[in-house]
Amino acid sequence: MPKLFGRNFTRRQLLNRVGDISQLMYARRAERSEGFERGADLIDVFNASGLGFSVLPGRALDIASAHYKGQSLCFRSGPGDVGPAFYEPEGFKWGRGWFGGLVTSCGLDFVGHPEIDPEEENAEMPLHGRLSYIPAKNVGIEAGWEGADYVVRIRGQMRQAEVFAENLELSREISTVLGERSIHIRDRIENLAADRSPLMFVYHCNPGFPLLDEGTRLVLHSRESTEWTEDRPVAPEDYTVAKGPQPRAHDDVYVHRPRTDRQGRVHIGLLNEKLGLGLYWQFKHSEIPIVNHWQHFHKGTYVTGIEPGNCSVLGRAWNRQHGTLQYIEPGEVREFNMEIGVLDGADEMREFERKVKRGLTK
Repeated sequence: MPKLFGRNFTRRQLLNRVGDISQLMYARRAERSEGFERGADLIDVFNASGLGFSVLPGRALDIASAHYKGQSLCFRSGPGDVGPAFYEPEGFKWGRGWFGGLVTSCGLDFVGHPEIDPEEENAEMPLHGRLSYIPAKNVGIEAGWEGADYVVRIRGQMRQAEVFAENLELSREISTVLGERSIHIRDRIENLAADRSPLMFVYHCNPGFPLLDEGTRLVLHSRESTEWTEDRPVAPEDYTVAKGPQPRAHDDVYVHRPRTDRQGRVHIGLLNEKLGLGLYWQFKHSEIPIVNHWQHFHKGTYVTGIEPGNCSVLGRAWNRQHGTLQYIEPGEVREFNMEIGVLDGADEMREFERKVKRGLTK
């Protein structure tokens, strides 16, 4: 039953009050036709709960922007929603088309800085893989009542393939429910090739201002956390509280091995107490065992990365050395499920922290 404007409504009660359900929720397709955005296209989603977001069919159905009650939830970069035809895979040129956004998908067979893996392709792998620049096919939008809930679902498929090499297909579904403040992503990866392939898959989530600001606090319970340059252990005080914009560019990357609740789920929160706004992530540890954490607090590119995945963002060699490099066999199917949602107000943020702490396993 949708909860809107402080009260619960039945389907009939809502339909008695609107001429069309689009007063309360919709998903609309648009074509991008100018500049570097040509080919990215757009699916714009509105939810009367206050949550809105945009999905790019031309860019792996990634979530390029998101907002809640007029407040942005993510960083938006200078290049914007660059179309897939303008992809530059050389070196670090991936950034010429990186929009930031709530979710940039990294993979499917590589995540990290450009690297040559002599045990696999023996050729340079592009920064964070090719996935985010692959256009979706068989894109569809479904919107309708499912029992007492009105649900929007967006579906599509991305194929990463090369002759004599990998052939991986990602089937994605993004859904949201009227009155709720959360987005659900269900991903299904199948190996269509005759040989096994490395499987590296990361949700590169990029919170930005105003959610991210000086004093914004990360809630993440970790069994072990290390930093990227020396692989040395770090304590929560090293990464928990965000700084304001800094005069000089500097990157910190942390690799967290998160603790779970009794159902095997991981919970992460990014809380801005001054603003009364938070964002949370929830997923299964069995599917997503690692949380990568990037801090780039430079003025003008003020962003942090919450990047859950089945591997670290430090490349093949690091993951192989640490036993976290996964493979997908011919015909095998792997699923990944992610929930991202909004915490509205001090009470919800406090309850989130209490609930997570109570539910943690040893």
